[in-house]
Amino acid sequence: MSETTTAPALPRLNEPAPDFKAVSTQGEISLSQFRGKWVVLFSHPADFTPVCTTEFVELAKRQEQFEKRNTQLIGLSIDSIYSHIAWIRNIEQNFDVKIGFPLIADLDQKVAQTYGMIHPGAASTATVRCVFIIDDKGVVRAMIYYPLTNGRNIDEIVRIVEALQTHEQYKVATPANWQPGEKVIIPAPLTQAGAEQRVQEGHESKDWYFSKKSI
Repeated sequence: MSETTTAPALPRLNEPAPDFKAVSTQGEISLSQFRGKWVVLFSHPADFTPVCTTEFVELAKRQEQFEKRNTQLIGLSIDSIYSHIAWIRNIEQNFDVKIGFPLIADLDQKVAQTYGMIHPGAASTATVRCVFIIDDKGVVRAMIYYPLTNGRNIDEIVRIVEALQTHEQYKVATPANWQPGEKVIIPAPLTQAGAEQRVQEGHESKDWYFSKKSI
């Protein structure tokens, strides 16, 4: 009788992010040690590759913006710790930036497999460009996937962190292309009485279900 193997359940939105311990360029780290901070956990295909290098340069330049938002960056690929250290030193020397966030050396692929970062259709030995945004309580709030060939938009990652934090603080939604400082969307009322009240509340309303306000 043959045994069947069950693939591990992958992270899903609004569920706890799987904890892990891993070797990184800043020593052994765990996801749980960053509880109380938001975390951007991202994977890249390989060290010493040009697209990944552009991403790391941009993330290094934007690290202070993430820190102001109480957000920890954590990178990952299945390269060795020695490769990571050499690549980071190379980036810092050639592009005049400082990589201040840890980079996980996931040689055994434990974290990559747990988070579904390896897509055989794209590459059997490299992680695709995944981004997991995890809140300060350890809950997955957003996931973004990019192919190997295309670099990520770091502006969008900063923006979605801010949008999620705005939702968390004010219990509002954000419209398409929202930028910090712009008006937000008030959740639609769930009763007829609430709908009647909404149109009289003085917000910027197109109709009972569509209202914006400033925060």
